[in-house]
Formats: sequence, structure tokens, C-alpha cells
Amino acid sequence: MAMHKQALQPSIGWLPYAFLLLFSAIILIPFVYLVCSAVKTQAAFFSSHFLPRGEGFLGVAWHELTLEHFRVLFTDPSLGFARAVINSVFYASVSSVLATLCAAMGGYALAKFSFRANRLLTGLVLASLIVPAPLLLAPGYQLIYHLGLLNSFAGLILPGIAPAFGVFLFRQAMLHTVPLDLIEAARIDGCGEMRLFFSMILPLVRPMVGAFLLITFMGAWNNFIHPQIILQTPEKFPLAVAIAQLKGLYGTDYGLLMAGTMVSIAPVMCLFLFLQKDFISGLTSGAVKG
Repeated sequence: MAMHKQALQPSIGWLPYAFLLLFSAIILIPFVYLVCSAVKTQAAFFSSHFLPRGEGFLGVAWHELTLEHFRVLFTDPSLGFARAVINSVFYASVSSVLATLCAAMGGYALAKFSFRANRLLTGLVLASLIVPAPLLLAPGYQLIYHLGLLNSFAGLILPGIAPAFGVFLFRQAMLHTVPLDLIEAARIDGCGEMRLFFSMILPLVRPMVGAFLLITFMGAWNNFIHPQIILQTPEKFPLAVAIAQLKGLYGTDYGLLMAGTMVSIAPVMCLFLFLQKDFISGLTSGAVKG
């Protein structure tokens, strides 16, 4: 009977694996182009698409490859690239941690606390997801101006510490992941709300925490519009703005620009490799009702 069932199952064959391999190769082409362009001289950049051709080993002109662009990025004080890296690390780290923590608290309150305005607040959270983000630029700038937070990291971080998307995401995750009996048992044993949240609730939704932490870190790391609106001092600009300023007025060193872009994607890539299991588990945690 088992052999009969196996015979009825369709044979997948090698076609899906070949398609997956082809798709992966297509995805890697821009990254390979970026790496090759970052180590080429300005002359070699316009003479070849990838590695420069020559009479060297494997037909590559190795003498036309250089790491000078990376040295210039971190040693030229006029670029301020090293300072921009530090600014981005601080801004993205603080923003992602605060946004994840506040969103988890808001989602926990909406999912496990019974109060009159619960449905109303949930509806407001869902309604705020419909509002396009560009429409909030002008009123957000006016609010930060009246609060005296212009040209400060506080004015850049505070507006994004409680995203509606994160609150609703954690609400859905906690509805199906955190049992109410466990919460009541902990309260009967004398566990306080803060201790209950940090020692029991957050570990239960760890995949969602990792996934949302990665999402918010990437959003803050690649944020380009808001820093230019809120910040007015070049010394406070993050990496995304600093890379855009590498483009010259009368000419552009494309190798330098590609090297800066390569440096900017390295931390995000490392963070994704570190949190990839939590990222995949977090995205699928609310897909099936348990």
C-alpha cells in the first residue's frame, strides 16, 4: 500500500532545482558586479563590466585591481565616512531595539489585556497602516520643530519607536503563541507585569522579535529621506546620506561609490545571516493558527 501511494506521487525531477539555481545566479549578478567594481581602478571601471581582462592568471588583469577606494573612505577626513558609519550603527541599533520593545509591549497589551478601548485601539492601529508614509513628513517635521528636536538623533529616533505595523504584528503573534493560562498562573505566583513580560512573554515570541528587529534595523540603516529632513549638521548624517554625497558635482569616482555601497550592505548581511532562522520563523509564526 505504501509503495502504491509513493507511485501515485508526481515525480518532481531536476527542473525545479535548475530553475532555483538559475534564479540564484541572476540574483547574485548585481552583487558580483558591485564587488568587482569596488576593487577596480577608475580606468578599469569603464573598460570592463566585471573583472578587467588581461594576460594574467585566469585571463584577469590583476594589476588593475586595488583596495585604494576602501583606504580613501576611512582615511580622507573630508568625506566623513567613518563618522557616518558610527552614526548609522548608533541610529539603527537604538531605533531597532526601541521599536521592537515598544511594539512588543503594545502588541501584548492589545492581545492579552481586556479593556473597553481594546477594539477601538486595534482599529486605529489598522487604520494608521493605510496612511502613506510621505503624507506624514510635513506634520512630523512640524511636531519635531515645536518640540525642539531638530538636528538631533532624538528627533530622528522618537517618531519611529512605536510603529503600527509592529504593534499589529506582535498582537497577532501573541494571540496564537502566548497561552492565557500561563499568564494567569504567573500572576497568581506573584510575578509582576514587567518581570512577566521580559522573562516569559518575550522568550515565547523570540522568532517574531528577531524578525522584526531585522526589519526595523534594515529600515533605519537604509533611511535616506528622514535624516536629510531632521538633521542639519553633516557630522550627524548616517551612512545612506554620506554615500549619496560621494557623487561629485563635475565627476564621480564610481569605484569609491561602489566601495561605500559595499561597506553599507556588509552589516545588514551579517545581521541577516545571524538572525535568518528567527526571521523565517517569525514571518511564519502567525500563518497557521495553533
